[in-house]
Amino acid sequence: MGHPKKQRKKYSKPLHPWRSARIEEEKILVKDYGLKTKKEIWKAESLLRKFKSHAKSLIARKDEQSKKEEIQLLEKLSKLNLVSKNAKLDDVLTLGTKDILERRLQTILYKRKLARSINQARQFILHGHVMIGERKTDVPSYYVSHEEEAKINFSPNSSLFSIDHPERVIEKKEIIAQVEDIKTKKEDAKE
Repeated sequence: MGHPKKQRKKYSKPLHPWRSARIEEEKILVKDYGLKTKKEIWKAESLLRKFKSHAKSLIARKDEQSKKEEIQLLEKLSKLNLVSKNAKLDDVLTLGTKDILERRLQTILYKRKLARSINQARQFILHGHVMIGERKTDVPSYYVSHEEEAKINFSPNSSLFSIDHPERVIEKKEIIAQVEDIKTKKEDAKE
């Protein structure tokens, strides 16, 4: 059974270590999602594999307990915003590794334009500048639920909280540029 304080591995390595196609795909994912190591990809793949195997076993079974488990699985996945509210078990089988990686805190911080790059988003998280609701988090691989996504912001104690911070000036300039574009479009429409 092992020691209760010792964490178990949450992933499994690829069966064949030197497949060039897989290595190239992993390099692209590491670059696109700003991952530190390929271990983070393997964790996402293991989580996805777990969801898919559970869905396959539920599709095969036709008893009362399987219906309850199906509802629980779909609720969990819809909470993570991986499937829609009215999804079926077949939709779980269509999920990919990119869908899982899109739900990481690091990726969401970058997509919401709170960081200039995906690597800067990771740095902000690790340095403790990011809060989800009322709690500070320093885990870039945290899977953000649908409700928590709107609550992501910088910590009030952080220097990044100020809109005048040099790292946030670009965001401010982009907003000003968008406002100016809208004004010029309105003026062009009046003429």
